[in-house]
Amino acid sequence: MQQIAFLIYPDFQFMGLAAATVFEFANLELPEPIYEISYISETGGPIPTSLGMAVDTKAFSDARFDTLIIGGGNGMVRASRGVKDFVTLALTQSRRVASICTGAYVLAEAGILDGRRATTHWAYARDLQERFPAVRMEEDRIFIIDGSVWTSAGMTAGIDLALAMVEKDLGADLARSVAKKLVVHHRRAGGQSQFSVLLEMDAKTDRIQSALVYARNNLRTALSVEQLADAAHLSPRQFSRAFRAETGQSPAKAVENLRVEAARLMMEQGRHPIDVVAEETGFADRERMRRAFLRAFGQPPQTIRRNAQRDYPG
Repeated sequence: MQQIAFLIYPDFQFMGLAAATVFEFANLELPEPIYEISYISETGGPIPTSLGMAVDTKAFSDARFDTLIIGGGNGMVRASRGVKDFVTLALTQSRRVASICTGAYVLAEAGILDGRRATTHWAYARDLQERFPAVRMEEDRIFIIDGSVWTSAGMTAGIDLALAMVEKDLGADLARSVAKKLVVHHRRAGGQSQFSVLLEMDAKTDRIQSALVYARNNLRTALSVEQLADAAHLSPRQFSRAFRAETGQSPAKAVENLRVEAARLMMEQGRHPIDVVAEETGFADRERMRRAFLRAFGQPPQTIRRNAQRDYPG
């Protein structure tokens, strides 16, 4: 039986406990349960979460855990000396120690992230990097595995982290079955972006949103302004003016961003040749795609793929 412990502290972000459901459903898929889930805290007893509800916990003890998971709070998390000592000891005794969201501050304060690649919620990544410069922060990642230390982005990324753990433990088929029952996409790649281009552009009207959705669904085509304007039921001149007013960028730049997002996902989650990825996402050739990746990420497509495979080789 693998012991999975969630470290709880006052005002712990309740969403972090969603990861526990992944292990619960993994148990339901097996003839005999493999995971035993517990909730621990420095003091023991009921600990209030961010929503005010209390979670009953056991106090720190000499018990050993296969996996220790530290969730985040609604902001920067400061760890007590007792918590830092406990986490530091767990690193030597547990197969893996993980953080969700701003739980990464706890690992950083304990010195566990020094020299390691790590991620956290995008809104706190730069603050954590400034406070702990020895951390090799990668702010736009869903999760990162560096040795026995796992870190993830915020909120639902904890589910991706837990699914990745189940896949490591029990295989891709079982993890896929758990994801299906939870009605989530099966394991977003660790290197996948925390952001969505469509959400970032935040189109205000249905017409511009319709044009963006049309573009995303037709990336293999040329996607001229005339095509997009037709999808929005506007003249090209009206469309270009309205598009820039709502998104803050030109239609051409928006299309490039959509192509880059789709190409990055193909590079991370598949083994398609670069020429195929470039063709499927509407880049004229691999060189144009490479230049677009450098503008967007400062890295060529091959590096994006290599990083994703390093984060999660399975």
